[in-house]
Amino acid sequence: MSGIYIHIPFCKQACHYCDFHFSTSTKKKSQLVEMLCKEMVLRKGELGETIKTIYFGGGTPSLLNAEELDSIFKTIFENFEVSEDAEITLEANPDDLSEEVIKMLDASPVNRLSIGVQSFFEDDLKLMNRAHNSEEALKSLQFAKQYFDNISIDLIYGIPGQANEQWKENLEIALKLDIPHISSYALTVEPKTALEKFIEKGKVKPVEDETYREQFDILVEKLTSNGFEHYEFSNYGKSGYHSQNNMAYWLGKTYLGIGPSAHSYDGTSRKWNISNNNLYINAIESGILPRQTEELSTTDSYNEYVMTRLRTKFGVSVEDIQQKFGEKYRSHFLKESHNFLEDGLMQKIENTFHITSKGKFLSDGIAADLFYIE
Repeated sequence: MSGIYIHIPFCKQACHYCDFHFSTSTKKKSQLVEMLCKEMVLRKGELGETIKTIYFGGGTPSLLNAEELDSIFKTIFENFEVSEDAEITLEANPDDLSEEVIKMLDASPVNRLSIGVQSFFEDDLKLMNRAHNSEEALKSLQFAKQYFDNISIDLIYGIPGQANEQWKENLEIALKLDIPHISSYALTVEPKTALEKFIEKGKVKPVEDETYREQFDILVEKLTSNGFEHYEFSNYGKSGYHSQNNMAYWLGKTYLGIGPSAHSYDGTSRKWNISNNNLYINAIESGILPRQTEELSTTDSYNEYVMTRLRTKFGVSVEDIQQKFGEKYRSHFLKESHNFLEDGLMQKIENTFHITSKGKFLSDGIAADLFYIE
C-alpha cells in the first residue's frame, strides 16, 4: 500500500498563523501543474506498490480548475497502478466551494473532501485572516453534503479571545451538520508568521497553556460522546470515515510527495522538494529533481515509530520494537516508560503501550522522553 501526496502551493491570501509553503500569486499555476505532472512521470518507478491514497494538499487545491485537475489525474492513472477503492482527498476552502465547483469535483475521481472551516465564528476567521466568512463555511458544507458522503472539516482551538463556551458552540454546529470526520488542531504560534509578530507587538494576547488543555478536553469529551473515535491525537472519525491517507503516514507506509516542498518516504529515507515555485519549475523543466534526501538511521526510525504510534489508537508494540529495531531499543523503551505507567499517563495492554486519557494532551512530550538519544 502506497500513497501520493500532491502539494498545490497557491492561496488567495496568507493566513496569519500559516508557515506552509505557498504563493498568493497564481500567475504560474497552469505551468506548475504541468511540472507536477512531469515530476510524476520522472518518479513513476519509485513506488512499486498499488496506490491506495491520493491526497491534494496545500496551499489551496480547490483553486485548481477542471482542466488542471483532469491533467493531474490523467498523469496519475497512466503512470501508477491505482486501487479501485483508493481514497482520493482534496483539501478545499469554503469560499471556493460554490455548487458549480462541487459538481466539478463530484464528476472527478475525488471521493473525499477536507474542508478548512477552522471556525464558524466571524471574529475568529478575521483574526486568522481566513479568506472565507462564517456564512460561506455553512453554505459550503450544505452544498458539499448533497454530493459527497465522505467529508472532513478542520477546526482550530486555542484561538486568542475564544472562550470555552464559543469553542463548545463550534463543535455543536459541526455535530448538527452531521460531519463524519473532524481534524482539530491547537493554534500554534509558528516563527516568522504574522501571528507571532502580532503577539510580540502586544496586538494579540497569547493563549495560556491551561486554555489549550481545557479546550482539548472539551473537544475529546464532546466528540467521543457523539459517536466519534479519537483514533489519533488530532483526528476524530465515525466508523468507516477514518482518514486512510493519515493512517498510512502513522503506520509507516511509503508515499510519494509531488510539488514544491512536498516530502516523500520510501521506508528507509525521506526526500523533500525545494520550497520555491520558480526554482521547482525551472528544475523539473530541465529534467532535474530539486530535492534533498535524508537516510534514516535505526535510531531515527525508532524515534519516528514511537512518536507516530503513541499519537494513535494503535500504541507502541514492544514486539514490533524488538523485530524492527532490536533488543537495545526494546530495553530502552521498557525502562523509560516505567515512570509514565506509574503516573497513569500510559497503560500496557498485553504487549502494547498506549497513552491514557490523562496523558493524551502530553503525548508528544511523552514520546520525546522515550526517544533514544545517541
